[in-house]
Amino acid sequence: MERDVKRLLDDVRGGHRMNAEEALLLFGTKGRDVWEIASAADEVREQRAGNAVTYVRNQNINVTNLCVNACGFCGYSKKPGEEGIYFHDKAEIQRRAALATERECTEICTVSGLHPDFSARSYTDVYRWIHEAAPGIHLHASNPMEVAYAARKSKMSTVEVLGAMKEAGLNSMCGTAAEILVDDVRQVICKEKIPTKEWVRIVTEAHGLGIPSTATIMYGHCESEKDRVAHLAILRDIQDETNGFTEFVPLSFIHMNTPIYRQGKARAGATGREDHLMVAVSRLFLDNFRNIQVSWVKEGIKMAQIGLIAGANDLGGTVFEESISKGAGATNTDYLDPKEMQRIAEDIGRPLRRRTTLYKLVS
Repeated sequence: MERDVKRLLDDVRGGHRMNAEEALLLFGTKGRDVWEIASAADEVREQRAGNAVTYVRNQNINVTNLCVNACGFCGYSKKPGEEGIYFHDKAEIQRRAALATERECTEICTVSGLHPDFSARSYTDVYRWIHEAAPGIHLHASNPMEVAYAARKSKMSTVEVLGAMKEAGLNSMCGTAAEILVDDVRQVICKEKIPTKEWVRIVTEAHGLGIPSTATIMYGHCESEKDRVAHLAILRDIQDETNGFTEFVPLSFIHMNTPIYRQGKARAGATGREDHLMVAVSRLFLDNFRNIQVSWVKEGIKMAQIGLIAGANDLGGTVFEESISKGAGATNTDYLDPKEMQRIAEDIGRPLRRRTTLYKLVS
């Protein structure tokens, strides 16, 4: 096993494109070979993305937690009649958008529950309201599930919805709702969400319209290592075709308050070894991605820092408001001060640089 891993890592350093079987080998690695994989991934990161640790000054706006879906991994959404439902109106959305400008954010990110009354117009109205209150802001919003939902509710094609969203001010799309792009797993964790084929189609349509997106994976629940590899392979194929992904963001499953964990259908999240290998193997396998982000919201600051020496180059955003991971049971998710980011970066001997959503460095 050790010889196989070492040989593979030498080959990847030399430019070899990993196949699914080789990625599966790395995901199954235990013991000190995990550090060898991380070291190789860190070398590749330096070659591909440079030495800087980047971040974006952003703010989340979660418009509503009322949702027609009942995803098993979600502890955030509410059903009609439940306590704690909120639905922000125009005034509140614009107040929060203006606050983002005061905080010198360059990005507003908004993803919410699928409100029963939402249509395509609902999304485009929100985007216009945000741009009215925060002119010049980069709006990073929506995801393939929201696009499909808006299309269905408004009797439009998904391409038409994407075009309307772009016209209303959508600058880039979130790569969420991907979870695991394996339909057998989706039937367990999010059976009401669009299937893999539709997610791929909508992301590809967005890229074709000049709307870049992130790419994500949510792991550590009931998926197998083989499922993780299948997911990564789909993302790599899309990137080969469109070059529309700006970054890859592994999202470690937060289990505490989720239905699938409470029902015994999911385990208690990924281990530290798995978090470490997800970053490292992704860096080695996704050879057409420049940027890999660690999620301090999901993993905590210390594991996020370790991810930065295992192939990641980005710390994500300041956030300022976070509801989804918090609803699932995560703590300390609302804000990460750039001063703390700088401490994290300098501690591993690398500079911290502020960026835009599309990874242009900010002076």
